[in-house]
Amino acid sequence: MTLSVSSAFDGGNIRVVAIDGERIDLEIVTDHLSDFYQWFYFRVTGAGGRPLTLNLLNCAGAAYPHGWDNYRACMSYDREEWERVDTAYRDGTLAISATPASDSVWFAYFAPYTMERHHELVASVASFPGLAYRSLGQTLDGQELDYFELSGGPLQVWLYARQHPGETMAEWWMEGAIERLLDDHDPVTRRLREKATFHIVPNMNPDGSRRGHLRTNAAGINLNREWHAPSLEKSPEVYYVLEEMKKTGVDFAMDVHGDEAIAANFLAGFEGIPSLKPEQQALFDAFSEALVAATPDFQTSKGYEIPAAGQANLSMSTAQLAERFGAVSMTLEMPFKDNDDLPDPVYGWSPERCRLLARACLDALHTVIDRVAEYRR
Repeated sequence: MTLSVSSAFDGGNIRVVAIDGERIDLEIVTDHLSDFYQWFYFRVTGAGGRPLTLNLLNCAGAAYPHGWDNYRACMSYDREEWERVDTAYRDGTLAISATPASDSVWFAYFAPYTMERHHELVASVASFPGLAYRSLGQTLDGQELDYFELSGGPLQVWLYARQHPGETMAEWWMEGAIERLLDDHDPVTRRLREKATFHIVPNMNPDGSRRGHLRTNAAGINLNREWHAPSLEKSPEVYYVLEEMKKTGVDFAMDVHGDEAIAANFLAGFEGIPSLKPEQQALFDAFSEALVAATPDFQTSKGYEIPAAGQANLSMSTAQLAERFGAVSMTLEMPFKDNDDLPDPVYGWSPERCRLLARACLDALHTVIDRVAEYRR
């Protein structure tokens, strides 16, 4: 078979520059109306038994070029199991080396979470007893912004993911969180639902997800810089969610993301907001400590620089929710690479580990939820 490369599918992103024997030269396409790029997802046909070298030529100009260091690309034959393959970054080119066993194979920056899988997730749980589903509104591309409310106790807990669509690990995390929250036999779940009502937005950026974007929506807007003043014209996704938050209030919130460069799971908080309260910060720290105790896949030594007092970026959701609602809010970051403290040579950081981390996050919330309730009284 002749070698062929395609990405004209849900979440796909690549441009073919040249094919010469077993060498394929490629470029990642920028987000629409934006300079951001780093997400790739494409299919190669006709490659069975052939030693391929896939050169992504424009990686030096990607959004996070340090993300390529010690990174290994993902490869799959069935789009369910994604193994890591030999990858090297030098002189601005990411070179992926593989000899596929099949004439049909997919490569991606991380295991994709397509809009089709998202719809399957929604369909599988939308009629669950006690779970209320509705669309908060439509995106610029006319997709629904799916929202679940799991009724329970008086605390208002918000879980939302994938503001940046290329960070697909965020929706794999959501699968794990939703699965556990709907398990009536799980004692942690039962106790959490006695204490709190859960509000869940599994995908904040459907348009960017379908378009194969790294970071922006259909208008080229980074949604996590819109929380101070979202608009229906540029950022309806944030506008709709924030309007719902105003109705329910927010006591605890987790915004789920992925980080290109740091090979670890970590939290970013709201230090630096003008109204920071010592007890609010203490609860964030207590949750972090509980999560360290819950799983060896979480740590606190690596992460982002903490802003100085009064210097928090209130256009970002974690800081905005902490300031506006007094919430204990946080951003969870997972790696595109691996957890270097507990590496997996075959799969690296993977969908299954995302789902397991979600379960651990709920364990940590269970540890601190009574303290959150006391703080909010």
